[in-house]
Amino acid sequence: MTDYEVTDIGALDAWRDHHGGFDPARARDGRRVVDHELTMDYIGMTANALEPGEEAGYWHAHSRVEELYVFLGGHGQMGLDDDVVDVRAGSVVRVGTGVWRTWRAIPASSDVPGSTEQLRWLCIRAGGERLPALPDDSQRAPERPMPWSDAPPIS
Repeated sequence: MTDYEVTDIGALDAWRDHHGGFDPARARDGRRVVDHELTMDYIGMTANALEPGEEAGYWHAHSRVEELYVFLGGHGQMGLDDDVVDVRAGSVVRVGTGVWRTWRAIPASSDVPGSTEQLRWLCIRAGGERLPALPDDSQRAPERPMPWSDAPPIS
């Protein structure tokens, strides 16, 4: 028996069309809680899209969960405790436990590259045991043949 699942969250430009959230009363356009769709035990992930000028509208901090924000498009800012950090496609921000955070897509401006695009990011959440510097629970099988020699091309 194999333990994996596959889902499709769509292309970046379709993320805004999804309406969701952790709590139905606070759901919004542009948030997809992927770990509610897959069987996830140790990590969680949301796919997010904000229009220029939109913001989270709240601060939050976690006592047991670390978050990794991977920005894929647009231009925005994160409030991290007393700091404000600019983010754009390619920015990766790790936020540890106890750190207050919020975010926004900066308002559209012809002076700021990327500000007319939606701010799009993945937020990856994890808690529990510390990860080893080198994964120490893996095995290698160099003698096992690669599976794609006879696989049809992706259409």
